[in-house]
Amino acid sequence: MTSASTPHTDLPVRVAVVGYGLAGAAFHTPLIATTPGLRLDAVVTADPGRREQLREEHPRARAVDTAEQLLGDPEALDLVVIASPNRSHVPLARAALEAGLSVVVDKPVAGTAAEAIALVELAEARGLMLTVFQNRRWDADFLTVRRLIADGALGRVHRFESRFERWRPELTGRWQESADPVDVGGILPDLGSHLIDQALTLFGPAVQVYAEVDTRRDGAVVDDDVFLALTHAGGVRSHLWMSSLAGRPGPRMRVLGDRSAYTVYGMDPQEEALRAGRRPGPGWGEVPEADRGLLGTGDGAAAHPSLPGDYPAFYAGVARALNEGAPAPVDPRDAVAALVVMEAARRSAAEGRTITLSADGGTGTPAEGTSR
Repeated sequence: MTSASTPHTDLPVRVAVVGYGLAGAAFHTPLIATTPGLRLDAVVTADPGRREQLREEHPRARAVDTAEQLLGDPEALDLVVIASPNRSHVPLARAALEAGLSVVVDKPVAGTAAEAIALVELAEARGLMLTVFQNRRWDADFLTVRRLIADGALGRVHRFESRFERWRPELTGRWQESADPVDVGGILPDLGSHLIDQALTLFGPAVQVYAEVDTRRDGAVVDDDVFLALTHAGGVRSHLWMSSLAGRPGPRMRVLGDRSAYTVYGMDPQEEALRAGRRPGPGWGEVPEADRGLLGTGDGAAAHPSLPGDYPAFYAGVARALNEGAPAPVDPRDAVAALVVMEAARRSAAEGRTITLSADGGTGTPAEGTSR
C-alpha cells in the first residue's frame, strides 16, 4: 500500500474519489485522470444520473455505492479523495486513514481546528499522506502576485486586498446554506478557506484578526457577506472580502508596495474551463491579454502578463508525494492555521473586537484581544 513513508514508482497510484457532484466531477476526476502516475480507479456515487455521467466521462472507473463499501477493500486502493459535502470530510478522512490509505480532502478540511489537528496527527502516526485541495494556490492571479513579490517588483508590500464577490441574491437551498454546524455552511468556510490560505501562504502567520460577519439575504441563516482584516507577523495587512450580494465586485486582487502596485480584475479561467468539460492540455490556464492585471503607479500602470494558472500542479504534487516521497503539495497544518483564523474571525465578529493570536499564528490558542 502506498504511503508518504513508503513510496513506490513502478505502478500508478490507484485513486478513489468520494462524491461526484461539482467538486468530484468538475475538479478532481478530470485532474486525476490527466495526471501521469495516477489512475482513477473508483468513484463513490449512488445517484443513477451521476453514475451514467461517470460512465460517459471516465469509462474505466468503477462506480461504488457507498464509502463504507469502498473502504471495505483498502488493498485495492492507494489514495482516497474526499469530494463529498463538508459534514463528511472528517469522518471519511479518519476512516480512510485508519484503513491505511493516504487522503486528499477538499476544503475546508474540517469544521474546527481541533478536528483538523486530530486528522493531521493520525496521518503522521500512520505514516500516510494527508493533504488539502487548496487549488486556488495555482490560480493565475495568485501565481503572478507571488512572482511579483518574489522578484521585488512591488518593493516592500504593506497591504494585500483579495476578493471573491458574487451576485447571488436568491438562496439556492443547497447544504452550504445550512445552519447545522456539522454542515460547516456559510461563505466564510466556503470562500474564506481560499482567501485566508492565499494570504497566509504569501505573508505568513496572522497575529491579529478583525472580522465583520453578516447574514444579508432574505431567508438566509448563515453568513453570506464577510470582511476580514489580518495583521501578519511580518507587518503586512491583508483585507479579505467574500460576498454573495455584490452587484459590482471589486478587484480580484490589489497589492500595494512601497515601489509599485498590482491590480487585477476577473477570475482565473480554470474553473470555467473545467465546468465546461475542458481538460488540461496545451494553453491550459492562460489568461487572455484583455484580462491582464495592471502593474505600476498612477498613470504609469500598464498591463502585465499573467502566469498561466496550473491546477494540474496539485495532483502532480500528490503523485510525487506518493511515488517519490516528496512533501505533500499542501501541508495540512496550513489548513489548520486557516481554521484558527476563521475561528478567531467568528469570535471577533461576535464580540466586536480584534482577536490576538499566538506568535505562530497557526495552531496556537487565540489570546485575549484588544478592543476595537
